[in-house]
Amino acid sequence: MENVLRPLIVVGGSVVLTLLVGWAVDRLLQRADRRHHETPLWGLLRRCRLPLQFVLCTALLRGSYDQAKIAEDHSAGIGQTLSLVLIGATAWLVARIAAAIVESSYARYATTHRDPARVRRVRTQVTLIQRVVIAIVGVVAVAAMLLTFPAFRTAGASLLASAGVLGIVAGVAAQSTLGNLFAGLQIAFGDMVRIGDTVVVDGEWGTVEEITLTFLAVRTWDERRITMPVSYFTSKPFENWSRGGAQMTGTVFFHLDHSAPVPQMSERLHDTLRECAAWDGRDWGLAVTATTPSTIEVRALVTAKDADDIWTVRVTVREQLVRWLAEQHPYALPRINTATALIASDEAASALPDHVIERNGRAPRIGRG
Repeated sequence: MENVLRPLIVVGGSVVLTLLVGWAVDRLLQRADRRHHETPLWGLLRRCRLPLQFVLCTALLRGSYDQAKIAEDHSAGIGQTLSLVLIGATAWLVARIAAAIVESSYARYATTHRDPARVRRVRTQVTLIQRVVIAIVGVVAVAAMLLTFPAFRTAGASLLASAGVLGIVAGVAAQSTLGNLFAGLQIAFGDMVRIGDTVVVDGEWGTVEEITLTFLAVRTWDERRITMPVSYFTSKPFENWSRGGAQMTGTVFFHLDHSAPVPQMSERLHDTLRECAAWDGRDWGLAVTATTPSTIEVRALVTAKDADDIWTVRVTVREQLVRWLAEQHPYALPRINTATALIASDEAASALPDHVIERNGRAPRIGRG
C-alpha cells in the first residue's frame, strides 16, 4: 500500500500545490492590475502563469522524485529528463517576464509621447531588444542543458582551450550572419529606419512592417512583402520618407496647351484641396514650370500629414483637375496641330484629291504669278 500511496502523494501533491500557487499568483496580479490600471505590467505578467506552473511543478517533482520511489531502475534517466524540462521551463519563464517588462515600458512611453517618429523608433528598439534577450536566454538554456550531461562537462576544458580557434573559424563561416546581426543592432539604436517608416528600396515603395536581427520586411502598396537583409540598409542608399517627420509635400504635373487658363486652374486647385480630407492645409500652389513648342508644364504643389495621405491628395487633384479641364476648358488640353501644305502652282493643285480641295475651298498658293 505504501508503494502506491507514496507516488500518489508526491506527484498529486506537486500538481495540486502548483495549481494553487498559480491561481494565487494570478489573483494577486489581477488585483494589482485593477489598482494600477495606468501600468500595463501587471496585466502582461499574467501571461507568465503557465510557464510559472511548469517551473514550479517540475522543480517539486525533481526535488521529491527520490522520495516517490518510482521506477528506481531508471531514476538517473528520469532525473535527467526532469532537469532538462526544468531548465527549458525556466528559460520560457524568464523570456516571458522580459517580454512583459519590455512591452510595458513601450506602452507607457507610447501613451506619454505624441511624436509618431519617436514612438516608432522606441518600438523598433524594443522589438530588437526583446529578440536579443530571447536569443541570449535560449543560448544560455541550451548550454545549461548540455552541461547536465557528464560527457559535455568532461569536454569543457578542451572546448575552452580551443575556443580561440573555434571563434576564428565560426567568425569566417558566419561572416554574413554576424554582419546582419550587427547591422540589426545599428539600425535599432542608430535610428536609421523604424517600424512603420515609409521607404523606397530598389524602386519599390512600401512600409517597414518587421525588423529582426537578420532581416527586414517591407510591405508594398499592393500587399506584397519584400524581405531584405538588414545589412542592405547599412551599406546602400535608400529613401526614408518618414525620416525627420511624417509630413510630406507632393507634386502633380499637367502638360497643357499654351492657352490653358492658369489663374482659373489655380482657383480650382484650391477648391479641390479644401474638399479633400487628406490635405493637411499646410501649403499649396500652382506654377508653370516648363514650356515646349506645343505644350506647357504646370505643377501643382500639395501637402499632407504622411505618405498615405499625400498619395490620396495627388490622385484626387489629378482626377478633379483633368475632369474640370475636359468639361470647362477643353481647348486647354494638349492636342496635335495640323495644317495643309502650301502648293507652289496651279498645276500641282490640280493633282490634289477633290475632297481636299472641297474641304479647304481652294488650294493656297505661293509665288509671284
